[in-house]
Amino acid sequence: MIKNTLFTFSLLIPFVGHSTETSSPLPYIEQSAKIDGELTEPAWERAKKITINNVTWPHENSPSPVETTAYVYENGRSLFIGFEATDPHPSKIRAFFRDRDRAWDDDLVGIKIDSFNNNRSAYQFFINPLGVQQDSIENELTKSESTSWDGIWDSAGKIHDTGYTVEVEIPLRVLNFDDNIDVKTMAMEFLRFYPRNERLRLSSMQLTHANNCWICQMPLYSGFKKAKQGNNVAIIPSLVLSRSETRDIDGSDINDWESNNNTEPGLDVKWAITPDMTLNATLNPDFSQVEADTGQLSVNNSFSLFFPEKRAFFLDNTDYFSSYTNLIHTRNVAAPDYGIKFTSNKQGHTFAAFVANDEHLNVMIPGNLGSRIVTLEQKSDNAALRYRYDFGNTLSIGTTTTLRQSDDYSNQLVSIDSKYQPTSHDTLKLQLFASDTEYSQPFIDELCDGENGDCNSQPKTPCEKFKDCDFDESTLRVLNSDDTTGIGYLIDYEHNQKYWRIFGSYRNHGAGLRSDLGFMSQVDYNKFVTGLEYRWYGTKDSWWNRAKWYTDWDITHNEEGELLEKEVQTNFAVNGPLQSTFDVGIEHRKRTGLRHDQARLTINGNTDRFTENRVWTYMEFKPLSGVFASLNLRTGNKLDLSNNRLGKEYFARPVINVNLGKHFEVRLRHTYEQLEAQSSNVYTANLTDMRLTYQFNINSYLRLAVIRTDIDRNLSNYIDPDINATYKGLSTQLLYSYKINPQTVFFAGYSDNGYQDDDLEKITKDNKTFFAKFSYAWLM
Repeated sequence: MIKNTLFTFSLLIPFVGHSTETSSPLPYIEQSAKIDGELTEPAWERAKKITINNVTWPHENSPSPVETTAYVYENGRSLFIGFEATDPHPSKIRAFFRDRDRAWDDDLVGIKIDSFNNNRSAYQFFINPLGVQQDSIENELTKSESTSWDGIWDSAGKIHDTGYTVEVEIPLRVLNFDDNIDVKTMAMEFLRFYPRNERLRLSSMQLTHANNCWICQMPLYSGFKKAKQGNNVAIIPSLVLSRSETRDIDGSDINDWESNNNTEPGLDVKWAITPDMTLNATLNPDFSQVEADTGQLSVNNSFSLFFPEKRAFFLDNTDYFSSYTNLIHTRNVAAPDYGIKFTSNKQGHTFAAFVANDEHLNVMIPGNLGSRIVTLEQKSDNAALRYRYDFGNTLSIGTTTTLRQSDDYSNQLVSIDSKYQPTSHDTLKLQLFASDTEYSQPFIDELCDGENGDCNSQPKTPCEKFKDCDFDESTLRVLNSDDTTGIGYLIDYEHNQKYWRIFGSYRNHGAGLRSDLGFMSQVDYNKFVTGLEYRWYGTKDSWWNRAKWYTDWDITHNEEGELLEKEVQTNFAVNGPLQSTFDVGIEHRKRTGLRHDQARLTINGNTDRFTENRVWTYMEFKPLSGVFASLNLRTGNKLDLSNNRLGKEYFARPVINVNLGKHFEVRLRHTYEQLEAQSSNVYTANLTDMRLTYQFNINSYLRLAVIRTDIDRNLSNYIDPDINATYKGLSTQLLYSYKINPQTVFFAGYSDNGYQDDDLEKITKDNKTFFAKFSYAWLM
């Protein structure tokens, strides 16, 4: 249980929201349009006509260079939108066959819908001229967009001599809304993205840039009087077939492959109890990753790498669980047998909860200058609950509770957060969290043995017991302490005007704080940040359209008051022709190093401080249709964490994406990093991530992914030479996908992994997997 007392607070404020504005009625027409990309049905002649004629980005409400018209109506079951997008040069329309949610750089038309009219979130539906769908949820509280959300809706597009047309049908069951209201009022914005020399955001409304809440400015539309949904149920059975082969290439017989054939039926059920209440359940789900994660380098990095969630059960209504700190990172739940999730949003009350077990236990062990994730072979139970109440559009108060436990371990966390916007320019965010973590002695033994060798030798005193365990001092204090609780808080304020903004925040994480169901990689620190940003806006005749100067200063200490980091940074960015961005910045940082002491890294006490001075630049542009290129360069002083000294860093990351025709795409991303110290190389690291995709049509594609890692270390320049001088890794995946909709899918593929170290002469495969997955959605 939580042993610390939490405080609550309340504020008396006026209610201000969209509902005080005048709404525009949408016509009710019983006829359903045929979604074929042609606006020929009689219903479109009676639909509401909306003009999309304002450039709202990068300029502020200038006239649109092209004409776009949206036609809108509803029939009680679906919302229908038709777009007529004219173009003086149709040959320059940017549109390619791509997988769902991968056409964001194309020409697009679409709609944003705040279905609850509460200024907190908005559904986003966008379509390219070939009918490829993009959908997401914009979260106003966290200022984020979740492209991982997928709805089942219909669209089609056609390019013609004067531009292109798009037809859309959005079933109302896709949206959450309150159907107890007779006439429903929703905030909507109709949009077109027009990417040429600039990427223009064209809108049906005017947008004030000084107000950073864009959802709050969307106009209101009323109707949907007959939108009385039944208890909509989606039943999605699935079948996963796989054959995996593994071998121990460090063993005596590397030719001894062990094979495992697996057949896993599963079932997902989604029940829309009401349009604003949803129950999800899953039995024996396949929670494996279908597509390989983007490759990441972990050399000379003391913190755990973050990988986003991609699994459908957890992604549905994931924004309901969001707060200002990542307290719920569902990728920690690796292999559940079941899961149950309930979400609801009604009259200002947002509620979300899930429960799932796990065949494994992934535990993050954080410190003040580093963290790691340890996987233990023991079952665990996981639960999360989130509640938020919105007092109009100026104040929100929420609470989050998470629980993870196994036979000899438990972690509980409670958080209270608030967002207060007294004006359209000012935002105050507050969050308080407290945790209680119980590590039993058997758990500590397995935790240490699993990662760091035998820690059970005599003597048995705590300090001696962990002398060979590679954890930092702040973590060891918690493991050895009888006090298992921790607290933390966040205070964040921002004032935003059209041309400038200022901000400041203070975050404190106690040494005992743990969010084991979230992603909290740093504890035992307090950090103060303050900064400002100034913006310039170009005119119609300028070669550039936007520019900004940004600077901030921050300082971080641990609980003992020792300095961990002090930094000042500044950068200048300008957006110019060919959709280009050029950004250059400098950093000056004083930071505490990791001192190597008797095969253990200590962080608190007797450590050295180093000064890092670095300069970096980032540039990107989209010179032609289907071409994207970027380059990130960085050089300067960087701390050599393995040897506790200052080195010289050289970093480069080029990215290029090219479409060869309408169907074939090449995506190439390479990362190069080199560190020198004492006039000699420390390491050189290269990581290449290549993905080749042939998109047959909007439903199916074939993709080859190749990820190669190459790390060379100069052991003569290491204090501890007990590491591999060479590490090479190679992962490949060939994947075929056919999607009727996000839930009715077929995947088939092959993947393998291999590596080379000092004991191997070449990259040797240690894992091969053949897999197929089929799922079908019955909608009732």
